[in-house]
Parts: sequence; C-alpha cells; structure tokens
Amino acid sequence: MKTYKNMLRTGTAAFAALSLMIGVMSSQQAAWAASENKATFAFGLVADAQYCECDTNGTRNYRASLDKMKEAAATFNKHDLAFTIQLGDIIDRDKSSFSKIVPLYNQIKGPRYHVLGNHDFPVPVDEVVRILEMPRPYYDFSKDGWRFVVIDTNDLSSYEDPTNADKKETAESYLEVLKWSGAMNAQTWNGGVSSEQMTWLQNVLAQAKQANEKVVVFGHMALYPKNEHNVWNDEALLKTLESAGNVVAYFNGHNHAGNYGFKNGVHYLNFQGMVETPDSNSYSIVKVYPDRLEIDGYGREKDRTLKIGKEK
Repeated sequence: MKTYKNMLRTGTAAFAALSLMIGVMSSQQAAWAASENKATFAFGLVADAQYCECDTNGTRNYRASLDKMKEAAATFNKHDLAFTIQLGDIIDRDKSSFSKIVPLYNQIKGPRYHVLGNHDFPVPVDEVVRILEMPRPYYDFSKDGWRFVVIDTNDLSSYEDPTNADKKETAESYLEVLKWSGAMNAQTWNGGVSSEQMTWLQNVLAQAKQANEKVVVFGHMALYPKNEHNVWNDEALLKTLESAGNVVAYFNGHNHAGNYGFKNGVHYLNFQGMVETPDSNSYSIVKVYPDRLEIDGYGREKDRTLKIGKEK
C-alpha cells in the first residue's frame, strides 16, 4: 500500500510538472504569436509626385500633386511612423517646383528621406542633394534590426551630372550597347548604377549581414520583372541583392502603373505614381513585422503582404 501511495504521489508530481511545462510552452507560443501580430514599426512611402505648375499631359495631372501630398502628409501624421521616404521624381522639370512641393512633404512628422528620380535634375546633382537635404545621392540608415539602403539609379545617365565628362561618356557607351542588343530598357529616361556605387552597395549589404540585419533597398527605377523602366544594369543589381542573403525587398517608383515580382527570395515592388489621374491618390504605409512586410495602400495603391523569403 505504501509503495502504491508513493507511486501515486510521484505520478501526481510528474503530471503537475508536465502541466507546468505545457503551460510555460503555451505562454511562450502565445508570446511568439503576439509578437508576430504586432508591427515592430511602420513607415510612410510616396512615389512620383512629379509636381509642376504645368497643364495636364495625358494621365499626368501635375498641379494636383500639391493637394495629394497634403492628403498623404495628413494621413501619415495620424500614425506613429518611424520615418517617411519618397521614391524620386518629387518634381517634373522646373527648379521652382521644389519650393512648393518639398515644404508640403516636410509637414510630415518624423525623419524624412529622399530617393533621386530622373525628373529631379533641372540643376546638377550636388544642388539637388542640397535642396532635398540628403546626405549624398546614395546612403543607408538602420532601424530596429533592419537596414534601409537608398541607391541612386541615375548615377550613370546623361542628365544627373552633365558636367562630368567621364561619367557622361560611360553612360553613353552603356546605352549604345543596350540599344544594339535590343534591350527594352535602353531608354534615355533610364539610368544605371556605377561600379563605385555597386562596390559601396555590396559592402553595405555585407555589413548588414554581419550585424544580422534584414534589408530593404529603395531605388527610383525598377529591377524586376523585365520592363522598359528598368535600370540599365538591372541584372548586375539583381545578382547583388539576391546573393546577399538578407535582402527582403526592393521598392521603387518610375513606372507609374506599378508592378510586382518575386525572385530568389526578394520581393520587387514598384509603387504607383501619385501624379497619375486628376483626383485619385497613391501612397502607402509599410508595417514591419518579424516575418513580413504589410503594405497598407491608399487610393490606387493595393494592400499587400510580403512574407520574408516567400511569395506574397
């Protein structure tokens, strides 16, 4: 009888320990589930405002971008955003346009960043960088285990720095080869990334990997899928991003219709242009989770879920 009681007590204690273990595991699982359903932070995003005091041309309603930027700023300021970024072409052509659209963008609370677009050069690149208060044409910054990298897809072009003879000659040669090969992106309104910037990008991605940071890259021109709006050396950039092993997404503007592709673990999302249509806006809030990016699209921009390492 005594042995039976001891066994009973031992069994009860084991059951209690097992129950406690299950309870702890359940609590951990609940905590993990809760963390996956809570955004770490969020940021605002605008593409191709392309403001100009100009008459409408086709679907581009240049003047309407002032009110559209005001609307986007008001929406962003209702949220606790870590930062906001615009993906280039904040103006269409005139230097005077900066003085009207940039102050509206600057009404957005918190840090604000810029990407250079092909329409942003009524003056040389150094002056544009000064007007937009950028640290340089391409740069990076970090936030809570994520590295955000801004590239300059106008680096090789005929328009960004026309006084730089070496760069201009390289750009012209590059474009001539693309035209000869019949490439659809052999367009004068596209550009490329120089070897100097490519080396910088590879080093930044390597540093981010060493720091165990996930990466989102911002550029103006598209990389994937194949499109007439793609960067001239899109294949080299694709190889660089996809071989890094820690790049989650590449976000861009330029193609106002928008686009999406997924390749080798990287999401390529082309956001729609704000300048399009007289009264339908386009901007987004991107929520960052441990396992995904969620795009809350406004106006013409769609909602999307981009799972890390997986198709949407």
